[in-house]
Amino acid sequence: MSRISRAEVERVAHLARLHLDDAEADAMTRALEAILDYVAQLERVDTQGVPATSHVLPLATPLRDDVPGALLPPELAVANAPAPRGTAFTVPRVLDDEEEG
Repeated sequence: MSRISRAEVERVAHLARLHLDDAEADAMTRALEAILDYVAQLERVDTQGVPATSHVLPLATPLRDDVPGALLPPELAVANAPAPRGTAFTVPRVLDDEEEG
């Protein structure tokens, strides 16, 4: 039983703005299917009574009060920016004027 279809892979690739040819789409479908098979295998592991862990070794996490400090003057904040505009950072445009398909 397939957990992910080629149509789903093509839809996700389109949303991610990736162009996949036929061979790449087939390979990606197989790779994602293998990942989902592995996840299903992990879901079958009995973890009853196993405490949740985020690290194998206990780590001390020192905390400090979250107190705001002095503000950086805007002119100084953009002083080393490659293309400041007044007191703002300018960045390359990343969105086109295309309609969503």
